[in-house]
Amino acid sequence: MLRFIDPGNQGAIGTQMEDARGWWFSNPKEDSFNALDQVDTCKGLDESLETVSKAMVELGPFDGVIGFSQGAALVSMICTLKQKGDPRFYFDFAILIAGFKSRSKLHADFYKEPISLPSLHVFGDTDRVIAGEMSQELSTLFVDPVILTHPGGHFVPASAPQKQVYFQFLEKFQEKKAAA
Repeated sequence: MLRFIDPGNQGAIGTQMEDARGWWFSNPKEDSFNALDQVDTCKGLDESLETVSKAMVELGPFDGVIGFSQGAALVSMICTLKQKGDPRFYFDFAILIAGFKSRSKLHADFYKEPISLPSLHVFGDTDRVIAGEMSQELSTLFVDPVILTHPGGHFVPASAPQKQVYFQFLEKFQEKKAAA
C-alpha cells in the first residue's frame, strides 16, 4: 500500500505562490523554491522532516520511501539521517524520481558520506525541470544505485519496460520480507 504525504509548507498567501507547496523554500522572502538556487538559507526543512517522522509513526511501518522531484531530494536527506541512526526514520529502500542534490549550503552535511541504503533512481532524458545530470549527480551519492532512465521529461514513467525495473527492484525486498 502506498501512502501519500503532502508537503506541509505552503507559499505565501496573496502571492502567485499561494497554491504552491514544498518541502522547503530556497527563497524565504517569497516562499518559493528553485532547484538551481545556490543559497545559504532554507525555510521549512525541519517542519518537513517532522511531518515525515509523524507519518512514519502514525501511518507506518513502511518498507520503503518514494519521492518525486523536491520530494526525492528530501528522501535523500532522510536516507542520510536514517544511516546516521536517526530513530525517526525506519525503512529498507528508497525510490528517487527526478531527484537532485539540494544546493542550499545548509544541506551540505547531508551529502558528505556515501549512502548505503538500497536505492532506485529514475529520471528523464528530456526533463526540463530537473535535468538528468542533476539526478545522476544525486545517484552517485548512493552505494550501488539502480538507475532507470526514460526518454521523457518530468514525470513518473509507467510503461511496461519501466514497470519491469520497478518490479525487479521491489521484488528483492518482498523476498527478504517473506523469508523473515
